[in-house]
Amino acid sequence: MIRIVVFASGSGTNAENIINHFSNSGKAIVTNVLCNNPTAKVFDRCEKLNVPCSLFEKDTFFKENTVLHFLQQEKTDFIILAGFLWKIPKNILEAFPNKIINIHPALLPKYGGKGMYGMHVHNAVKANNESETGITIHYVNENYDEGAIIFQAKTTLSSEDTPDTIAAKIHVLEQKHFPKIIEEVILKNE
Repeated sequence: MIRIVVFASGSGTNAENIINHFSNSGKAIVTNVLCNNPTAKVFDRCEKLNVPCSLFEKDTFFKENTVLHFLQQEKTDFIILAGFLWKIPKNILEAFPNKIINIHPALLPKYGGKGMYGMHVHNAVKANNESETGITIHYVNENYDEGAIIFQAKTTLSSEDTPDTIAAKIHVLEQKHFPKIIEEVILKNE
């Protein structure tokens, strides 16, 4: 059984979708969710789903090996970033080469990089009057949103779209594609 740990920072809708997708797959399981935000709604979602969700702080992530040791202890095979906002430190990147997958709410390389997440992305897409946007699922490297692209899905936009309607369209794409693409990637690596 492939063991997945999800990192999240917010509401946890993608984490919940991934947990549900793999709950009866027989191929992989989400063993834990790790979160860097003590007020994140992902804790409530994990409690309902009976999946352990642990809080960690900046120092234990960037200056110590605490999180890395936890991942190794749990025999983690893949790390999935589901709305996780911190850059992954070098020690974890080196321990999990091509085993860390992120989703970004835009068609990279557009609207990527530090500070480009959530509504910041949707506001920028709207401000530039884009005719389409989408999601990018990619491997994680040492730079924000620059890892090799695994998959992209697009949605068209009209002049009537607002940042909120753009966010809703992106959410639909995330829910539809993210768990399936994760499954394809991890099964290829078996």
